[in-house]
Amino acid sequence: MVIYTVHSGDTIDNIAMRYQISAEDIAYANQIPYPYALAVGSSLLLPDASYTLTEEDILIVSTNRFAYSGGYAYPFISPWVLEQTLPYLSDLFIFSYGFTTEGTLIPPALDGTFMITLAKNYGVAPILTLTPFGPDGQFSNYLITRVINNEEAKAQLISSLVSEVTERDFEGVDIDFEYILSDDRIAFAQFVSEVRTAINELGYPVSVALAPKTSDTQVGLLYEGKDYALLGEAADYVLLMTYEWGYTYGPAMAVAPLNKVREVVEYALTKIPAEKINLGIPNYGYDWTLPYVKGTSKARTIGNIEAVQLAISQGVSIQFDEVAQAPFFTYVQNGLTHEVWFEDARSIYGKFGLVQEYSLRGMSYWQIMRLFRANLLLQEEFFSHNLSNL
Repeated sequence: MVIYTVHSGDTIDNIAMRYQISAEDIAYANQIPYPYALAVGSSLLLPDASYTLTEEDILIVSTNRFAYSGGYAYPFISPWVLEQTLPYLSDLFIFSYGFTTEGTLIPPALDGTFMITLAKNYGVAPILTLTPFGPDGQFSNYLITRVINNEEAKAQLISSLVSEVTERDFEGVDIDFEYILSDDRIAFAQFVSEVRTAINELGYPVSVALAPKTSDTQVGLLYEGKDYALLGEAADYVLLMTYEWGYTYGPAMAVAPLNKVREVVEYALTKIPAEKINLGIPNYGYDWTLPYVKGTSKARTIGNIEAVQLAISQGVSIQFDEVAQAPFFTYVQNGLTHEVWFEDARSIYGKFGLVQEYSLRGMSYWQIMRLFRANLLLQEEFFSHNLSNL
């Protein structure tokens, strides 16, 4: 399997001929719609390529190493997208359950039963994801404080989790709490530990999502309540949320620049064993309107396949930032300049490389609502396994 960068004058047919593979296979792997237009500078995943490589090509060599692969999804995911994705996952994180200040569990607004059923049909573990969303739909540290510091409410929530996992046939719990107050750092870790004890008795694991820290003393509401050492010990495994450097309300930049992701991984490894760490990988990009104005600008979320089609429709080439290891491009529409950053086979290759380099447990995608087939095929080749069959 080869990652090829498109040059001016390339067509899907001449690439297929050069690498002795079918044009249909290229179109399928990269979700290229008819009439099969290509964006200069974009990357194509070429399955079963057999031609001598150029200097720019990336040859994917299987590591023969199993890696866990999880994906987050809302209950409104397309069943077709879910079925296309499940063969490449070991865990499906169903997003999400909430709770009240009294510890009453609140199920998702939409029924996710079909997700549990499909996951099990593919040998994938359905995971109950727990989030502290307030009435406004945002993460609430008030809600977190009220429950984890109240023994009665905490016991009620844990009991409800055990019942829901048992009755709905989940196979684990993922705790995704954000904006935890610094004063709740220890109480939160204790809560995770107590959930783990209860869910482990059912034979299932408990994971916890961690904001991307690079030091013990990192300031900010996202970081101060997340103690890597305590949470790494409290949970069966953790997810590093290594994305959102480029985000909706921030300036234009890569969503998950590899140099920044590496810093988080290297810090995490000083606190948590590698075999307990899942690397977070984004499955989306952003389209910013320039210039960026703090407090006013708002980027549009864009899918990875959509981003390439946008570059084609605007007649612009895709560039690749060698430091961030991420693709980007700019275009002008209605007199306004836009900047787009997204993920492609090259950027995903770099992230898989970190999983391999540091012998991490695996990776988890936020999120799998849009199909990105090249990512999944690359994962299967890179780690040489169909994960759902292990």
